[in-house]
Amino acid sequence: MTTDTAPLLVEQRGTVRWLLLNRPERRNALDVTLVEALDKQITSAEADPGTAVIAVAGNGPSFCAGGDFHQFLELHDGGDNPVGFLTDVSACFSRIAASPKPWVAVLHGHAVAGGLELALACDVVVAADTTLIGDGHVKQRLVPAGGSSVRLPGAVGRGLSRWLLLTGELLPATAFANTGWIHAIVPEADLDATATRICRRLADRNSPAQQRLKTLLHRIDGLAPEHALREELATFADNWSASSVADALRAFLTPRPTKADTK
Repeated sequence: MTTDTAPLLVEQRGTVRWLLLNRPERRNALDVTLVEALDKQITSAEADPGTAVIAVAGNGPSFCAGGDFHQFLELHDGGDNPVGFLTDVSACFSRIAASPKPWVAVLHGHAVAGGLELALACDVVVAADTTLIGDGHVKQRLVPAGGSSVRLPGAVGRGLSRWLLLTGELLPATAFANTGWIHAIVPEADLDATATRICRRLADRNSPAQQRLKTLLHRIDGLAPEHALREELATFADNWSASSVADALRAFLTPRPTKADTK
């Protein structure tokens, strides 16, 4: 565990930018400073041509246990409704979902409420097999405000999402193995190596086409098929005209010299 006091730690590993939620004493619960730091890193990573993939993980015993209840009560006692803060949280997660660069959530310990919602906004999820995952809001007489009621059904299916939302129950990562939402479930000792390998696979495909495809996937989410298909064709046309796709295809189709040819 690192002892740096910044709410969010940043490490650049080649073309992968790692963001480490760093409030371990609160299980990385989201407060104003952490959300602001995360939002700034979205802007920074998207503008950096040397960053192809962004991974987000948690320092200490958990990935993220949700919103910081101390923050909620401080706002309430000061005469403010927490909805203002949660509007910023929701907007931050929506920026991650809409980002042209792939995001990977690396889960361990707990991914609950806002922690679950952060993971749901990412494109790929990797989890330690002992991670406890759930919405949890109703256990505290709260309702979601960071996207779980919207994104969870598409991630794990209507039945399981309704159960998690309406009971607040936490389930181990292994319970999500058949949903397709978590890309890899591994022992915690293998989590970093597995996440690093997955990030590199994504980074190897970094290109304007990948970024346009990521944007397309977000834009067509929830659209009727006929509208989504038009968006797909429009994105193909934009990608074809704006980059050297034809040259790349020509190079792919050009026979490569064999060893016999070079003798």
